[in-house]
Amino acid sequence: MKQKLGVLVLIAFAAALFATPAFTQSTGTIKGVCKDIEGKPITGAVVQLTSQETGRKYEMKTNNKGEYFSLGIAPGKYNVALLKDGKELFHYANVPVGLDEVTVDFDLQKEQAKGAQQQGMTPEQLKKIQEQQEKAAKETNTVKALNEKLAASTQASTAGDYDTAIKVLTEATEMDSTRDLLWFKLADAYRASAPKQTDPAEKTKRLETAIADYQKAIDLKQKAAEAAPKTPEANKQLAAYYNNLGDAYARAGKGEEATKALTQAAQLDPPSAAMYYFNLGAVLTNVGKMDDSIAAFDKAIAADPTRADAYYFKGVNLMGKATLKGDKMVAPDGTSEAFNKYLELQPTGQFAEPAKQMLASIGATVETSFGKKKSTKK
Repeated sequence: MKQKLGVLVLIAFAAALFATPAFTQSTGTIKGVCKDIEGKPITGAVVQLTSQETGRKYEMKTNNKGEYFSLGIAPGKYNVALLKDGKELFHYANVPVGLDEVTVDFDLQKEQAKGAQQQGMTPEQLKKIQEQQEKAAKETNTVKALNEKLAASTQASTAGDYDTAIKVLTEATEMDSTRDLLWFKLADAYRASAPKQTDPAEKTKRLETAIADYQKAIDLKQKAAEAAPKTPEANKQLAAYYNNLGDAYARAGKGEEATKALTQAAQLDPPSAAMYYFNLGAVLTNVGKMDDSIAAFDKAIAADPTRADAYYFKGVNLMGKATLKGDKMVAPDGTSEAFNKYLELQPTGQFAEPAKQMLASIGATVETSFGKKKSTKK
């Protein structure tokens, strides 16, 4: 019995030895290295094999050296494509895969040279094209890295962590100092962080830095505009830069500079002029220039007659010019009209009650566009 069992085990073992090579030889192996037009490894790409007979697909990812490898490929003819972010970079047709190992490399630099030669391009022409492509690839990588910095800074700013936003955006400007948007966002972070400073000197420093960075953004934007036709969108963005610059000047107590910046914003972007003139009126109100602020609110109203808060703050500034005659307060012409217009546009707005109180203080009536009149209590 022992001898028979030994024979059976030996036979089974021998059968296993013969079966293993038969299995491994029924499929093939494919490998290769993928390089871009600069000769650098293409990482994180997908090499896709599609059988011409069955349509079956195999996919392999490239490693950090641009290499890929796969076992168990059924023999046959395949279309082999190199994909990056879902976009095909290159492909080979009718690639035979047998039982032996097949090497299929993707060298986009060499393939481009072959294509150029077939098209009759000179080496100089090819070199120029390659330089342009290298520049474009570098720009793509730079933009991607900068967008990651912008996203990180936005997340930090949203959380109120302005110091982290400043750090990240400073790194971005060191990577590329020619991007106006980076300086604008950095200035925003400095401006937003200033009120949180307990040290007056640090607060002033941050506002001054914000002003300087806004100016860098403006200078870069204007330089770019000189090289291309001006568009409403470009003017709109430049106006936004001037608006925030004006706010930074106002926070720094520089009313004249703030006025110039906000006026420039309104002139650059007429469709948004009401907002910029309103901001100007607010700045002038805060520095005590009532006549100038009233004029600014009038411009905001002219640009957008439905802007309710412009009427309210115009009325507030007019009230600041009111005088006493005996025990009666006399406000300048247009005061009650301003408050009533606000109430007409925003009968339940956030300034509705203060507007009614202002009207009551000058003995005026509350009127609305609904034709109702209510005498105020004296």
